[in-house]
Amino acid sequence: MNRDPAPHHPLVQRLNDARQVTDALFAIVKPDYLYERPIRERHRVVFYIGHLEAFDRNLLDQRLFELPAFAPELDHLFAFGIDPVDGGFPTDQPGDWPSLDTVREYATRARGQIDAALDELGNLAHDEAAVQLLNVAIEHRLMHAETLAYMLHQLPLAQKNTALREPVVTRTERRDALSSMVRVPAGTTVLGMPREAGRFGWDNEFGEMGVDVPAFEIDRYMVTNGAFLEFLESGGYREPKWWSEKDWAWKEAEHIAHPAGWSQRPAKDGDAAWMLRTMFDDVPLPLDWPVYVSHAEASAYSRWAGKALPTEAQWQRAAQGAPHAASGNFDFRSWDPRPVDAHPDNVSAFGAEGQFGNGWEWTSTLFEALPGFEAFPFYPGYSANFFDGQHYVLKGGSARTALCMLRPEFRNWFQPHYQYVYAGFRCVRDRES
Repeated sequence: MNRDPAPHHPLVQRLNDARQVTDALFAIVKPDYLYERPIRERHRVVFYIGHLEAFDRNLLDQRLFELPAFAPELDHLFAFGIDPVDGGFPTDQPGDWPSLDTVREYATRARGQIDAALDELGNLAHDEAAVQLLNVAIEHRLMHAETLAYMLHQLPLAQKNTALREPVVTRTERRDALSSMVRVPAGTTVLGMPREAGRFGWDNEFGEMGVDVPAFEIDRYMVTNGAFLEFLESGGYREPKWWSEKDWAWKEAEHIAHPAGWSQRPAKDGDAAWMLRTMFDDVPLPLDWPVYVSHAEASAYSRWAGKALPTEAQWQRAAQGAPHAASGNFDFRSWDPRPVDAHPDNVSAFGAEGQFGNGWEWTSTLFEALPGFEAFPFYPGYSANFFDGQHYVLKGGSARTALCMLRPEFRNWFQPHYQYVYAGFRCVRDRES
């Protein structure tokens, strides 16, 4: 899959750049382990080798140009991923999948077929349908680049090529400074964008809505591993009062006692030392990194702290004026987090730092349609299938989020009992105007 499409248009080049990102991710996994399932709620790694090319083929065929079917059974097999919702875990075995040679041959042929058609497409500048479809193909692939990264994060280190190991960037935690809050005055914030904005967005981003937000305080930084460790060591995972009934039931059934990626290792003085799994190593827990947890864990911490998770509108209001594309830990610049105060110029008008990059941020807002929602006709289930009262909005972005998706209108979402996303949080509390 090394053939580069002709650069007739910047979108074609962007698609090629996105392919390079995902191709490099597959190269991290040693070939003998491509049929592993590092997260039980997800497909095996090999599925995604076929899925990324099948999605593009299925999307563009008959909409942008004709792509004669050469393996319709594989077009169908690799068409859809899995939403990580409670229960219903996949039960397939490695032998249920085609051979690696078959999958790679399909992916190579599908990509070549698309490239040949793009070579003949000509000027895309004034073709709105082509621009929209190529943006969908690009961002879908880049979303999977992040999904694949957190999946590969869960693979045993021996199953990965660790040549890309990077140094841990951390400092002695400045606990008092990192727990400060900033005041956000009452005002209006805007969710979504108008359809006539002339910019690409996914269907759930359209439907501009103004929201009046009362004054509140929000954490200046994302909650750190060090702060969350205090919650854990105070018995937070053993106290039902901090958890909703459903979240407690999940935690007990799954024996959840700490964030995913945390582990304890005996120390020389006899006390167990907390360790963190980075992409390519196990390291002493960096106390000034953002903690990555499920919505359930973030909610429990916020109650313990006497605060709450922000609503989507509060988060958006707090982010006003932030130069989200300036500096920060995003756009594949690193494999792992950085200290929460590492980018002081990534700051909003109200002093909230690092809202774009270094980790998605949970909100208390259920993922729902904005006013006038219209599903993409070529991808009707992208958002609408998840307006089910079981998914929460995340905002911001992580180290593995592409720059193009750091736009303020972008809305990510997951169900509350999924620990593996590169997602943390910050807390809010009400304040009189």
